[in-house]
Amino acid sequence: MNKKKRDWRKRYAFVGLSVIIVMFAAAIFAGFITAYSPNETNLAPEAKLQPPSREHLLGTDDLGRDVFSRMVYGARISLSVGFVAVIISVVIGVVLGAISGYYGGWVDILIMRVVEIVMCFPRIFLILMFLAFLGPSIITVMVIIGVTGWTGLARLVRAEFLSLKERDYVQAARALGASDFRIIFRHILPNALSPVYVSAILGVGGAILIESALSFLGLGVQIPMASWGNILTSGMHYIESAWWLMLFPGLAILITVLSYNILGEALRDLLDPRLKGYGQK
Repeated sequence: MNKKKRDWRKRYAFVGLSVIIVMFAAAIFAGFITAYSPNETNLAPEAKLQPPSREHLLGTDDLGRDVFSRMVYGARISLSVGFVAVIISVVIGVVLGAISGYYGGWVDILIMRVVEIVMCFPRIFLILMFLAFLGPSIITVMVIIGVTGWTGLARLVRAEFLSLKERDYVQAARALGASDFRIIFRHILPNALSPVYVSAILGVGGAILIESALSFLGLGVQIPMASWGNILTSGMHYIESAWWLMLFPGLAILITVLSYNILGEALRDLLDPRLKGYGQK
């Protein structure tokens, strides 16, 4: 990778990280940023479907609620779902991938067959099936997105363990009588986490996108709790007369997911030694 391309990647990564920090700050300090409650309604005809103005920066919806406040508080929900879901998938994927790669044999065969079976089903169909049985709620959405997103991570970690478990420092740890648990989590796993970091960052963006899609369909975060997806749903019926109800949550989802993808790609370039020096003369 030449110097000019690396410089552009760094700039993109800085922009992506800046957007993510701004989103987090807005979510954490939502109560200080806006004076309106996200669920505060005003059914007066003149208060409903107001376009963006000085009083309501992003306008109001069909119930007279301030869209800016719902967007800011909705950031809490969307970001929380993304991070909790990724934490769940990382824990499952890392543990199963580490066990599969380290022990091999029938353990590896069993875990990889489970991975292949799960991957045979489209993820969105699995999520919809679980939601049909368990019912939509924010906790259910977090857990289901997490438990259906671990297969790729498990395969990544397994591949790293297959490569690392024969290294000299692992053989030395075995010779000193270290337990399998210590070898896996103390000696091998820290050296196998580079692809996990990248996958986790990319996974946050993917989880936010899935949550938004589920909320848009009415199967995710339930009204009156605000999320970017259900704000889009409320604006779907007023797309011609109240464009701001679709534009601003759509832009928030697009920019946030794109920022995580840019940051993940930049981190991959930073952590992958095979990319360093590539293309240099």
